[in-house]
Amino acid sequence: MAEGAFLYILRCADGSFYIGTTRTTLEIRIAQHNAGTLGGYTATRRPVTLVFSQWFDRITDAIENERKLKKWSRAKKEAFIRGDFTALKELSARRSRHPSKATPFD
Repeated sequence: MAEGAFLYILRCADGSFYIGTTRTTLEIRIAQHNAGTLGGYTATRRPVTLVFSQWFDRITDAIENERKLKKWSRAKKEAFIRGDFTALKELSARRSRHPSKATPFD
């Protein structure tokens, strides 16, 4: 596990999600979150449960995907966790026309 890292999503006790990356094993990282040793977001939302993980060969790829997921709506995160890619595609669809496509006085 030298160069790569896990991207992971935790469900917190309050129902919220925490998204992170780690080079350690997932078991160690989840134990750290549940023990409160990491502080931060999950410290007051314990216990946490792992709901998704993916290994990346490069940590930079894991971090890039972490940043993308953090910007997603809750509904998109839930669809992603379920593996419901049809719903994910629908939730990703633009709801309004792009401003550059709008005609004047729209």
